[in-house]
Amino acid sequence: MKSAVAPLAHEIPSTPLDEVVAQLSEVYIEKGTPLFMRTVLALFSGGFATFALLYCVQPMMPLLSRDFAINAAQSSLILSVATGMLAIGLLITGPISDRIGRKPVMVTALLAAALCTIASTLMPSWHGVLLMRALVGLSLSGLAAVAMTYLSEEIHPQHIGLAMGLYIGGNAIGGMSGRLITGVLIDFVSWHTAMLVIGGLALIAATVFWRILPESRNFRPRSLHPRSLLDGFAMHFRDAGLPWLFLEAFLLMGAFVTLFNYIGYRLLAEPYHLSQALVGLLSVVYLSGIYSSAKIGALADQLGRRRVLWGTIVLMLAGIALTLLAPLVLVLVGMLLFTFGFFGAHSVASSWIGRRATKAKGQASSLYLFSYYAGSSIAGTAGGVFWHLAGWNGIGLFIGALLLGALLIALKLAKLPPL
Repeated sequence: MKSAVAPLAHEIPSTPLDEVVAQLSEVYIEKGTPLFMRTVLALFSGGFATFALLYCVQPMMPLLSRDFAINAAQSSLILSVATGMLAIGLLITGPISDRIGRKPVMVTALLAAALCTIASTLMPSWHGVLLMRALVGLSLSGLAAVAMTYLSEEIHPQHIGLAMGLYIGGNAIGGMSGRLITGVLIDFVSWHTAMLVIGGLALIAATVFWRILPESRNFRPRSLHPRSLLDGFAMHFRDAGLPWLFLEAFLLMGAFVTLFNYIGYRLLAEPYHLSQALVGLLSVVYLSGIYSSAKIGALADQLGRRRVLWGTIVLMLAGIALTLLAPLVLVLVGMLLFTFGFFGAHSVASSWIGRRATKAKGQASSLYLFSYYAGSSIAGTAGGVFWHLAGWNGIGLFIGALLLGALLIALKLAKLPPL
């Protein structure tokens, strides 16, 4: 059946009969089956480990500023170098998975990232820590690039939104747990010990992932010939919707990471003077993202993505507006609403990629996530400039501008004719 895959320009074109045979050979995983449960649990574990490893450093940033005598923008590099290298790695690991398979790439990625996190606790200097964080990001690209592709290939199209939402829910729990564990622990132990705990948990999650994830049944290898890769990228950028979804990912993730990079600086200072442990506990707002990613993903399956995406961005705008107010309760409600909207928007946009990309899906996912993590790296550090210039009002202005751009793109996508 592998010969029935539609090749790119430099290969022999397939016939319509070949394409029909390829479609008939696909065996999708249906909702409610044991394979569905194993798949979503494995991807949930993988998403948990990925985001716990990536974002466990965020609550440490004020502490790192003090310990290494660096400012907020410099401290943000501990996250930005990881997300930047992750973005670059996505352009490599996605095409590799198109050639050698999805599961081997994802398992190797998780194990390597966990080991690099443990190794970072042994680094004596700031530059050594940044080097290990760069390797963590590069390793994690192997799972981030492939997970969405695996789901879009193996899960029945009617249930992709739900499955993607559950995977992103694992991302949300991982991001929450990583921040929560380190945010609380660093009030009592060193940041080295906190990172060691996260690395150990990630090793456990990687083992669960490896043991229970079903092998691919619909994967068909593609050529790694440079012409094949270039043709795939060109095909995606010629699509009427995919380039806008790539830009949407950049803006949404840039806004989200900027808020959580600098909210700790605000809440530790006047007039709140919260402890580091309390700031870490605020990561429980991720619970709203866990709910919204699955709920809004399923809603998008029913109503259509073009009808749902713009509404989630409006929720994010309302959330950031509330954080500009002084009462702590309103700030917390704003963070909750902002997080709810973000994970819903990401669930909708990421599942849309799998539906629009009919070929070279690994490359399409890689381009989406490259933009996603490039937004995290670039906007997450650029936000530090606005923080130093105008405090939280500057952060609110910066995030608001990113979200207005995202809203305009969502409205444009709403008018996009379906395939």
